[in-house]
Amino acid sequence: MKWTLNLGARLGWNLLPKTLRRIVVGLIGGTIVLIGIALLVLPGPAFIVIPLGLLILASEFAWARQLLRRAREMIGKARGRSVEDVSTEERL
Repeated sequence: MKWTLNLGARLGWNLLPKTLRRIVVGLIGGTIVLIGIALLVLPGPAFIVIPLGLLILASEFAWARQLLRRAREMIGKARGRSVEDVSTEERL
């Protein structure tokens, strides 16, 4: 996730201690995921908000990266494509 490193350098995010950075990312990403879960029953774009929250969490947490990877594989299988095809499209 090279884009997170570039964005973090521009915002001065790397100057914060790692623990504080993880707390802030956890709060923001977790809040967005919880809003997405609420949008499953409320009218709204839950299937856009939840991955966005996971993407934010994945910038600091390995478990969120694995969850995103697994979700990407499931979406690829549902569309009838292999995982390699989905990965190749993302690079383009």
